[in-house]
Amino acid sequence: MVARPPDPWPSRLLSYGIALAAIGVAVAVRSLVDRWLGDAVPYVTLYGAIAATAWWGGWRPAGFAALVGLYACLLLFVPPRGELGLHEPANAIGAGTYLLTCALIIGFAQTMRRAQRAAREQGEILRITLASIGDGVITTDLRGRVGYLNDVAERLTGWTRAEAAGLPLERVFTVVSEATHEPIENPALRALRKGMIVGLANHSLLIRRDGSEVAIDDTASPIRDERNQVTGCVLIFRDVAIRRQSERQSAQELAAASLLASIVTSSHDAIVSKSLDGIILSWNQGAEHLFGWPAAQAVGRHISLIIPPERLSEEDEILRRVRTGERTDHFDTVRQHRDGHRLDVSLTISPVRDAEGRIVGASKIARDISAQKAAEERIRQLMAELQEADRRKDEFLATLAHELRGPIAPLRNSLEIMKLADGDPELRRRSRATMDRQLIQMQRLIDDLLDIARITRDKLELRRQPLDLVQVIRHALESARPLAETAKVETVLDLPGRPLPLHGDPIRLSQVFGNLLSNAYRYTDPGGRVALSAWREGEWIAVSVRDDGIGIEPELLPRVFEMFTQLSSRWERAGGGLGLGLALVKRLVEMHDGSVTAYSEGPGQGSEFSVRLPALVESVALSAGATAAGLALGAARRRVLIVDDLQDSAESLAVLLRLAGHETHVAYDGAEAVEAANELRPDVVLLDLGMPQLSGLDACRQIRAQPWARDVLMIAVTGWGQDSDRQRSRDAGFDAHLVKPLDFAELEQLLDETPPSRPPR
Repeated sequence: MVARPPDPWPSRLLSYGIALAAIGVAVAVRSLVDRWLGDAVPYVTLYGAIAATAWWGGWRPAGFAALVGLYACLLLFVPPRGELGLHEPANAIGAGTYLLTCALIIGFAQTMRRAQRAAREQGEILRITLASIGDGVITTDLRGRVGYLNDVAERLTGWTRAEAAGLPLERVFTVVSEATHEPIENPALRALRKGMIVGLANHSLLIRRDGSEVAIDDTASPIRDERNQVTGCVLIFRDVAIRRQSERQSAQELAAASLLASIVTSSHDAIVSKSLDGIILSWNQGAEHLFGWPAAQAVGRHISLIIPPERLSEEDEILRRVRTGERTDHFDTVRQHRDGHRLDVSLTISPVRDAEGRIVGASKIARDISAQKAAEERIRQLMAELQEADRRKDEFLATLAHELRGPIAPLRNSLEIMKLADGDPELRRRSRATMDRQLIQMQRLIDDLLDIARITRDKLELRRQPLDLVQVIRHALESARPLAETAKVETVLDLPGRPLPLHGDPIRLSQVFGNLLSNAYRYTDPGGRVALSAWREGEWIAVSVRDDGIGIEPELLPRVFEMFTQLSSRWERAGGGLGLGLALVKRLVEMHDGSVTAYSEGPGQGSEFSVRLPALVESVALSAGATAAGLALGAARRRVLIVDDLQDSAESLAVLLRLAGHETHVAYDGAEAVEAANELRPDVVLLDLGMPQLSGLDACRQIRAQPWARDVLMIAVTGWGQDSDRQRSRDAGFDAHLVKPLDFAELEQLLDETPPSRPPR
């Protein structure tokens, strides 16, 4: 796919102008209802404007609009009004929730834009395929209204694609009998009614838009979706005026043996004559080429030589019609080559008469239509794939909206409870715990979306190291414990008493088993059990996650690891997820050179997911740090400088790292960071990128320029996570790029991999 050129500056300016206008309207509407809403929901009118801006102009104008809207609402609608007020915890949390919601809205809009672009690309593939067919092609919907004409169909009917779209097929494709000029039932409508492949009667004429006539033959086939339901029809037809004329000439010149022999010999089609009992009398070069039998071996044998056994009854019917003087035109069937492979052919069979007019045999013309049949089948497949892609896209978007609304409601409720429950510490503690759980749920949702995007673009990298899989599994169990407690599901463990060593990424493997456990808890009813066991099998480590939950339908098992596949209807079980977790599991396991399989005896019978990973060779010993799977806190202390203009963010991270055993220092802007770094000479610098006075990129460059800072671990900490953002941070001298909110396990792993440059003081 060719990359799209960047938008021109006028278009970008227009997008930003629209963003400002949308925010202006949203703020104005909020001002109008301020007398009723008061201090409640200050950002409520902004979300629609953000969604519209993201859909119209993309994520940059939408992000710009989100920040402008935040600034305006903080000044106008959030107490104390007239001030930013971010020093108030409730205001800071509200602003953070608003920005997170905006980021999700923008992300969803980007996903929808990409889905629409993919649909357009699939449509272009279909259009090119249809345009390349030498026959005319018309597609209709279930009501028989025209949806598409290819170029050949436009030329034959006289209607352009735009003019014909939406019109009844009878108006665009009018056919009459060549002999009587009486209307003939439209084959496409007949195919829709009967749900089967049909064709026109012999000698039919297409009445073009200008009133002229063209002789045609055609095939009409119903289009079926994945449930085998008819959703439309595809009509394929061709101009056969030349062929009709040739047939008439052949009939007139049948008595002229020399001319007939010349025609038969030079034809690329297979032309065969046979007696009334089916014995081959003549066999031209076209027949030799099509069926593989030389004339010397074919003449004198029965015509069943080229007929598959299951189709011998067709020959009996053809000979019966020949004896009555009937002609069989363009009979599509299957014949057999000498080497055994089957051929799609179109047959024309005519009676042969002697001088007295008696029928003494039959002539047969066979044409290979395998390519045409393949093209027709490809059209049907493409249309079915497009319909399935569109259905899955709609289902995914609906599920995504449902999954996101779930955490937002308790977050908002908890914020209101904390405002009203100043005198109830226990109630405030429970509200904070609720908010923490819901934020973790939203973060996991976003992480899965980002990981799937990275995998799709082949951007996901593993940080492999020797580790003990038992410790990884225990870490995953701990992460999934809140979900197990909420679901009221018992967990049964069967883990060996000795390490299970392998070489892998502990964070990603913890994600694998966390997703499998989360799925098991989610789809198991309260009181059920989830059993996790792990063992060594020669050169492999096997892990099984088995539940007694809702099970998996047999037809769903082959697709259970595909993206957006749901194990149950979104109406049947709340919190069913986006259908990304198992797709992510499969890819991560395969990146570790392993495999994952799913098994279920059916609905209500539970399910089992089995993972096999290559074990670490016995000659490689696990270090003490490796047995902790890289997930435990490092033993050595690091001197860490944390730089963030958001004071709460900097200080909370400093407290967390101090609790982990590190020496921490805090700075609140880029200039202060450079000064503090020169004084402290830290082992690690966690540096926010967007700061006043001196940006994080410039601060990194100045620190890196110092001779003592050559081995300092510089980590960018930011809300920007695009590939271009990561490239800018690398160019500025950063060693790593972490996206807010931080994954503390990933930060711990980075710190563990970096030895302290000097003894801690």
